[in-house]
Amino acid sequence: MKRVRLAVIGTGGMAKSHARAFQAIPGCDVVAAVDVDRPRVDAFCREHGIPQAFYRTEDLLAQADINAVTIVTPDRVHAPIALLCLAARKHVLCEKPLALGYPEARAMVAAAQKARVVNLVNFSYRSWPALHGAAAAVARGDVGQIRHVEASYLQSWLTSKAWGDWRTGPKWLWRLSKRHGSKGALGDIGVHIVDFTTLVAGPLRSVYCQLKTFPKARRNRIGPYRLDAHDSAAMTVEFRGGALGTIQCTRWASGHINRLYLKVCGTKGAVEIDSERSTEQFRLCTGPDLDPAQWQTVTAPPVPTNYEKFIAAIQHRHALQPNFARGAEIEKIMDACFASDAAGHPVKV
Repeated sequence: MKRVRLAVIGTGGMAKSHARAFQAIPGCDVVAAVDVDRPRVDAFCREHGIPQAFYRTEDLLAQADINAVTIVTPDRVHAPIALLCLAARKHVLCEKPLALGYPEARAMVAAAQKARVVNLVNFSYRSWPALHGAAAAVARGDVGQIRHVEASYLQSWLTSKAWGDWRTGPKWLWRLSKRHGSKGALGDIGVHIVDFTTLVAGPLRSVYCQLKTFPKARRNRIGPYRLDAHDSAAMTVEFRGGALGTIQCTRWASGHINRLYLKVCGTKGAVEIDSERSTEQFRLCTGPDLDPAQWQTVTAPPVPTNYEKFIAAIQHRHALQPNFARGAEIEKIMDACFASDAAGHPVKV
C-alpha cells in the first residue's frame, strides 16, 4: 500500500482536527506543517509530533518529501496556495469554501485536472450517515417527485458563549470582517447547507437571496476588525426539477449551537434530517405512513470521513466526492446569492 506523506498548511484551530484525523489513518504520515506565524507552527509541530516546520508554502514544496497536503488556511488564500501545490503535482484536500468565487474555483478545477491528482473540498458533514441515507431514499424514489424543500443551518455564537466569546480574539472576529477575508455566513456555513441540500434534492435553477448584517459593536468595529460581513442569509430557491424551497443560515439562532436541518417533501412522502436529533439516523414518511402522517426512524450505514476517503483515493487511485468540481458548483451558487442580494431579484445559477 502506498504511504501518504502529508503536510498541513495553516495551523490555526481547525488544523488540530486535521492533524489528529490524518495521524489516525494507517498508511498516512503527517511529516510537515506550514504557517506564516512562526511561533504557532513551531508549537503545532511540537504538540502533534510533526518533524518539520516551514514558514512559506514555497519552501515546503521545494524541500519536503511529501505527496499530499491539507489546506487549513483563511478562506482568502485557499486558491493561491492550492494552485502552488497543484503545480507541484501534490494531492490536495482544501477546507471550504473552496475559493472566494466561481472563477477562482474553476481555475483550481482546471489545475487539478491538469495535474491528475486527487482533490477534495472538506464539506465535513459528508461524514454523516444520515445525509447519505436520506439521499439514497430520495434517489430510490421513496418520496416521489420533489415538490418542496426546507433547509437551515443555525448557529448561535453571536448570542452565546458556547464556543467562546467572539469579541475577544481573531478566531471568530475574522469571520465577521470582509477585509480579513470573510464572505460572511454564506461563505462560512452557507456552503455547507447548500451542499447538504443539493446532494439530497438535486441541483438549483435559481436563487433569490437576501443578506443581512446587524450591528454588533460600537461603530461596528473591534480593534482592526470592521464587522461588515453579513450574519444571516435567507434564500428562496427553485430546483431544476421544478420544486421550490427555502435555505437559511444565521449566526443569531439562539438555542442552537450548530444545527443542520433538511426536509424534502415529494408526491409520495418526505425525508427529514435534524442533526440535533441524530447524525446517524433520518426520518422517513412514505407508503402506509403517509395518510396518518407517521414518521419512521431509519438508521443509515456508516460512511468514511473525508480524511479517510482522501487517503484511500491516493493509495488506490480512484475518484472521490466532494471534489474540486463539486466545490466549484457550490461557489457558482454562492456567487448567484451575492448577485441576487445586490440586484434585489432572483438570479439563475
